[in-house]
Amino acid sequence: MNRILDVNLNRANEALRVIEEIARFYLDNKELSKKLKYARHELNKTLNSNYEDLLKSRDTESDIGTNITNPTNKTTLTNVFQANFKRLQQALRALAEFSSLNDIPNITFEELRYQSYTMEKKMFEELQKKVKAQRLQKAKLYLVTDRTKYATHDEFLDKVASALEGGADIVQLREKTAHADEILELAKKIKELCALYDAIFIINDRIDIAQIVKADGVHLGQKDIDIHSARKLLGNDVIIGISTHCPEDAKTAEENGADYIGVGPVFETPTKPGRKSVGLEYVGWASQNVSIPWFAIGGINLDNIQEVINAGAQRTAVVRAIINADWPATVATDIKNVLTT
Repeated sequence: MNRILDVNLNRANEALRVIEEIARFYLDNKELSKKLKYARHELNKTLNSNYEDLLKSRDTESDIGTNITNPTNKTTLTNVFQANFKRLQQALRALAEFSSLNDIPNITFEELRYQSYTMEKKMFEELQKKVKAQRLQKAKLYLVTDRTKYATHDEFLDKVASALEGGADIVQLREKTAHADEILELAKKIKELCALYDAIFIINDRIDIAQIVKADGVHLGQKDIDIHSARKLLGNDVIIGISTHCPEDAKTAEENGADYIGVGPVFETPTKPGRKSVGLEYVGWASQNVSIPWFAIGGINLDNIQEVINAGAQRTAVVRAIINADWPATVATDIKNVLTT
């Protein structure tokens, strides 16, 4: 019985240390780091009070489990986080079950296990938010979809896939007139495509559909639901972007907690009928005054993108120049190359 207690105390301590390192050095979260450190100390009280008996029971050389391989592949920080929280909770459950057989009070193990569920939820949200923020920070090319040219979903989806192949970092599904069931069907398929290419998936306006498909985020206009309400519905880890058309819009969006903004329309575009272009002056202002990621948008293509970059843009959102191209991958690659050189 002591062997079971020993291995699970060690397992729980190791898992807590990994999780604590993520909270401390990656999330810079003092509160979570403190709670995780306290949990380790509570476990070590039990370990230290029974240290001699537990150590005597240890027999690593004869343990049949050491040669059983684990098929899991922890390729991301999120994978590491998930695996160690599950390891912690499983170890604490085993400790709670077996400690009573050795007359060791198990109330600590039960309390820590329930606390771990709450910490896991809170920490996962913070972790996802930071991971998404880093991906957003690195993103250069943002594809906004326009399906008007395509008669079938398959033809349209092939164009989206081609753009992703060419290097689009973000795809926004923009459907202004389609019915909800059609948008939902497209959203599910584009989300799958984005996952294949490790791209961010954003839905325009439709918070309900973003919530259903668990999109990475939503993009809102100036007259759409406010950022605070959107976060209340979708969670703090969801990316929220805002269309802006002047410095006042940009300042308000940043103050209200937007994760990124669109700056435009830089040039006149049929996707924004009736709205005058803001020109390159607003792009220059954004380059000097906006601290969150921002994407120049509106009529941008290979013929004029250098002007936009010269005005101060480092990221751009493109609609027709990519989605309506015969070979979106080629155009996306060419634009991405201009942005990254």
